Amino acid sequence: MGRGLDFFRDARWLNSERVQGYLRLLALLNLVTLVLLLVTSQNGVDRNGFLIGTDFLSFWTTGRMLHAGADVYEVASHIATQREFFMREGSFTAFFYPPSFLLFCYPLGLLPYFPALGMWLLATGAAYLAVVRKWLLEARVSQPSWLLFVAFPPVLITVTHGQTSFLVAALLGLGALLVPERAVLAGVCFGLATIKPQFGLLIPVVLIVTGEWRVIASASITAMLLALADAVAFGPDIWADWLTISGAAQSAMDQGSVGYSKMQSTLAAAMLLGAPAGLAYALQATVSLSVVATVVWAGWRSRYTLGLAALMLAGALLVTPFVLDYDMVLLAFPLIWLVSGGFVPWERFVSLASFVAPAFARPLAVEFGVPIMPFVLLALFAVLARRVLQERSGSPRTA
Repeated sequence: MGRGLDFFRDARWLNSERVQGYLRLLALLNLVTLVLLLVTSQNGVDRNGFLIGTDFLSFWTTGRMLHAGADVYEVASHIATQREFFMREGSFTAFFYPPSFLLFCYPLGLLPYFPALGMWLLATGAAYLAVVRKWLLEARVSQPSWLLFVAFPPVLITVTHGQTSFLVAALLGLGALLVPERAVLAGVCFGLATIKPQFGLLIPVVLIVTGEWRVIASASITAMLLALADAVAFGPDIWADWLTISGAAQSAMDQGSVGYSKMQSTLAAAMLLGAPAGLAYALQATVSLSVVATVVWAGWRSRYTLGLAALMLAGALLVTPFVLDYDMVLLAFPLIWLVSGGFVPWERFVSLASFVAPAFARPLAVEFGVPIMPFVLLALFAVLARRVLQERSGSPRTA
């Protein structure tokens, strides 16, 4: 029994040669999957009847509606505009993003769908890859960034969905990296990341406890200027329209319209396992508050460090109830920091699990009702917190 546990606890079998082999295998599988998706599609529709880029349809439609002067938050109009290009019975890609995101959508409406999708993925993917390289350099991790990018399962999921995850992760990752030396630019990144505000809940907590007031000021000004720019560009009522539809978004989540098997939060896991709604929300609140308390404890009367940044980004995926598998691209940055300083018990195995779990999280939940991602995220957050607290106290790390 002890030896079996040591297999996971120490994971000494996970040496550098095996890591390279696993990365190349995953990269090959991801590329083959993407190629098969494309060659088996017809007129841009895959063999399951879904438009390639699925979620991107709502961003592109929003861009077209902005050019036409239409109300992007009027659901019936949004559905009708989408179906002018693509219609699948019973399918509609909703748009619940705040007005801060509209300036990003506007140029997409200038192009046909597939050129716009290609431009979107190239631009946001390049930004994400550039930030991953910066973290690798800062953490002194000698892994080829291109191999990590191609092998990381959430990258494939983001590409096939045409999602915003590359952009949001790039903004949060760059902002978190720049805080100590480029406070104003870090704040600008955080301010722009308000396009997906649920992942920024821990940022003000960390910045306040570490006294990074310049970053807070810069982020606040950037967010306000972005909001003002949207109001000027698309009319002051745009924010009221969004607040109205936000209630529908909350109802959609409460009723499971998104699909609890697709979501990767504590709330979704509890609902998928049959917990009553009240208990599910209580569990989510408990996890969220525990993450906030841990981050405050780790950063209290301490300076901002890359380790605290990694803890903050990992915690961002736990504190929100609305998180999906493509959002896991954000895990690249905590994982880079975790593997940069050698390993103590459980860190090797948790790192491996966090890297590969997004590939299986949705299929296991959809087909078998088994949610794994919240537990993996909790394990990753725990080992990150342990290391950050050890480094803060000056305790030696023993393998």
